[in-house]
Amino acid sequence: MVATDGEATYPGLGAADRRDLARQRRAELGSALRAQGLRDVPVEWLGLPDAGLADCEAALREALTPLLAAADAYFAPWTGDPHPDHRAAGLAAAAAAPVTAHGWAYPIWMWAWSTPDDPAMPWDRAYLLHLDHPTLAAKRAGIAAFRSQVGPGPDGSPPVLEPAMLEHLDRPAELLFRVPRASSAPVSRFADLYADGADPWRANSWYERRKRSVVLASLPRERYRCAFEPGCGTGELSLALAERCATVLASDPVVDAVQGARRRTAGAIQVRVDRAALPDAVPTAAIDLAVFSEVLYYLDDTAVHTTLDRTIKALEPEGDLAVVHWRGWPPEAPRDALATHRMVRDRPELEAPRRAPRRRVALLVLRRRGRR
Repeated sequence: MVATDGEATYPGLGAADRRDLARQRRAELGSALRAQGLRDVPVEWLGLPDAGLADCEAALREALTPLLAAADAYFAPWTGDPHPDHRAAGLAAAAAAPVTAHGWAYPIWMWAWSTPDDPAMPWDRAYLLHLDHPTLAAKRAGIAAFRSQVGPGPDGSPPVLEPAMLEHLDRPAELLFRVPRASSAPVSRFADLYADGADPWRANSWYERRKRSVVLASLPRERYRCAFEPGCGTGELSLALAERCATVLASDPVVDAVQGARRRTAGAIQVRVDRAALPDAVPTAAIDLAVFSEVLYYLDDTAVHTTLDRTIKALEPEGDLAVVHWRGWPPEAPRDALATHRMVRDRPELEAPRRAPRRRVALLVLRRRGRR
């Protein structure tokens, strides 16, 4: 989808010349697609006003919503880009994309108008996509097709894309920023996962079984009085915690998950499973263990801070808090595992346990190298 035709690139042009430039830009895009072997890619032109996209964000979002309805991922201009149209396009795409879509943003004028030490740069969410020689050659051909930008303007103005800018664009890699969700993942998303009666987390998979074993082996104490486990899912970890805890307060915001967890833990009378979502799920009663298993990264920053505030208040002195997450980045999550764990480590009320097993046991696992 192309939101604008770039007709306002040269402010000194009259109305007729702007219309001519718009037609030229559309023709140039067609040439650029053909040069990259993308002749059959359909293009939807919105014709929204160039340099005025911020005032048309609702219309852009409405146009994008049906196109992105079944998308697994979307690519849009970076919302921190200095150009207001690019910011508006990025915001509209993020708002229109489904919760299950991975968001990726590409900067454009950042290369010319910003500096690497700018605190607004989200380098912790930056990724490089390396281009092989054929791909880079196709990219160069595509850029060259936009003669109205790489050459002098119709009014004799200098090229929009100056040599320094073209030098940035000629690098054999694309810089992308991961787009975080602005709010917590909706409970409805997880309810949909349970709708067909299946176990969406594959609790008996090797990954899940190993994760539970690692969590349990990492707990400093053999026995706990009262554990809190939100987002308990089907209750497999709740059942395992029951072997070491006098009481387990488990919860989940999804009705089907709660019912499944109650069935799974029916034989463990020390486990109580409630329907509740964070941060409200945090108990007011004192606990000496809290286990957050793949749940915190689904919460926005405010919800994480509130959850930690309440959990730390409920934790008894010398109580333990365990946090474990998949190292990837679920599309529904506002951040990845490492960023989430930094938020937990930054809490001054928390510290590494003085008698953690890792200080008394040396563990080394190696694998023989494969054939070369």
